[in-house]
Amino acid sequence: MAKIHAYLNFNGNCEQAFTFYEKVFNKQNIGTHRFGDMPADPNFQLKEEDKQKVAHTAIMINESTMLMGSDCIEGFGQKIINGTSTYIMLDTETAQEAKNLYAALSENALIIEMPLGEQFWAELYASFQDQFGICWMIHFEGNKKMQ
Repeated sequence: MAKIHAYLNFNGNCEQAFTFYEKVFNKQNIGTHRFGDMPADPNFQLKEEDKQKVAHTAIMINESTMLMGSDCIEGFGQKIINGTSTYIMLDTETAQEAKNLYAALSENALIIEMPLGEQFWAELYASFQDQFGICWMIHFEGNKKMQ
């Protein structure tokens, strides 16, 4: 079966976001390529200020889950539009893990839709938009398992 990984796009602050995510998940970055590392292409002129932007970066959250990201370059027709069409859901194994992830990821959150708390479907659940505009859900099912 295929694995699902999250690929996040940013408007020039991918490196800052991934430094934050490395701290949250206590994982090292596995590599970063910048737009300036790409071979020159006469069809796509790269502005000098875009050369240091991140073309691709990643961290392994666990052995089967990777979080990847890139800055968007408007000159390439890319534009960030933050919204709630996609969330990254972290399904935790313990209540403490849910509490720790919520405390770390919600630091300076733009929007807290639902603070971490008990719901009829989960012992702990939260939904929010982090300081970089990425939407997250944190879930610990605990004793609320569906029958």
